[in-house]
Order: sequence, then structure tokens, then C-alpha cells
Amino acid sequence: MGMTMTQKILAAHAGLEQVTAGQLIEADLDLVLGNDITSPVAIKEMEKFNTQSVFDKDKIALVPDHFVPNKDIKSAEHCKCVRNACR
Repeated sequence: MGMTMTQKILAAHAGLEQVTAGQLIEADLDLVLGNDITSPVAIKEMEKFNTQSVFDKDKIALVPDHFVPNKDIKSAEHCKCVRNACR
């Protein structure tokens, strides 16, 4: 059976002829997307490694879309974390 469109895209970006479900690959990324739920987790992990920058700031998009407008203090803190990281 042939590859799905997603598998074809992943294979091309990984420099492989073929990829299969469950296979771990290393691929060149066009864009990395984070939101107000996932980004604070990644930002805190980067802080543990004392990382000062991302691999390519032009390929990162951080979008606060779950907690806007903020429903409580915790969601406001998540969005603040994302805004501060963007600065």
C-alpha cells in the first residue's frame, strides 16, 4: 500500500524514501506551532537548559487561542508566559 499524503510530506522532510506509522524520524521543520497550553511547558523546559533562543525564530509561531480572553488567573499566567517568551 502506498503512503498517505502526510507520510509523503514527512518522508520528504526527513530525506527518506518512505515512512511508516509509529516510526520515529528527524525532519526539517517549516513551522513549529505552540499555543497557550503547550508553549508554557516548552518554555519552562528550555529555561531548565538555560537556552537563550530557539532554533530559528522565523519558524516559530506562538498563538494564545485557548485562554483568550483569560478565564482565570492561571490562564492569564499562561498567556503572560507566552508573551514574555516572544519578547
